[in-house]
Amino acid sequence: MSVQVRNNVRVTGRADGRPMVFAHGFGCDQNMWRLVAPAFEDDHRVVLFDYVGSGDSDLSAYSPERYSSLQGYAQDVLDVCAELDLTDAVFVGHSVSAMIGALAAIREPARFGALVMVGPSPRYIDDEGYTGGFSAADIEELLESLDSNYLGWSSAMAPVIMGNPERPELGAELTNSFCRTDPDIAKRFATVTFLCGPPETWSARSGDPAASSACCPRSG
Repeated sequence: MSVQVRNNVRVTGRADGRPMVFAHGFGCDQNMWRLVAPAFEDDHRVVLFDYVGSGDSDLSAYSPERYSSLQGYAQDVLDVCAELDLTDAVFVGHSVSAMIGALAAIREPARFGALVMVGPSPRYIDDEGYTGGFSAADIEELLESLDSNYLGWSSAMAPVIMGNPERPELGAELTNSFCRTDPDIAKRFATVTFLCGPPETWSARSGDPAASSACCPRSG
């Protein structure tokens, strides 16, 4: 199976333009960029894709082992870059994709000329001297809620995450995006995303192999 089919890769813009790769966040797909990416097509070779397990990617290519770490998603990015022979690309990553892009750039720096991080967080769990936005207990509760009722969690959380109450249609769109994602894959991606950090932040899930392999390397 080609990477272009596996990751539902779509290329627009100038064939000779500088590559610009847009990467979606948790629970989304490339459709989230539909109002943004066209603005760059006059000057750039614009690349959109879906991570395996999201959007119109080939779900048969999903591997719990590969995607038990953000490195698996970084490999998706590198596979797309290799398939299209991209170098010096501008990588635009939303939410967790900001860190996925950083991991990809560390592994193959020649592929990337710039990283644009939209709403990035290297870690979501608070620590001494660091504010991630959530306590370990908050994350544990979030993941338990997602485990027990994914569709209910999606409907409740999407408007909160969107944070734009005067435009409820945006929250509804995100809810629909969440609901299109396979629940089991979404749960694994959420675990990888929100438990990214050192082992002491894994709380009650420290015995879960998926959680124990979800950690990104901690710098410093």
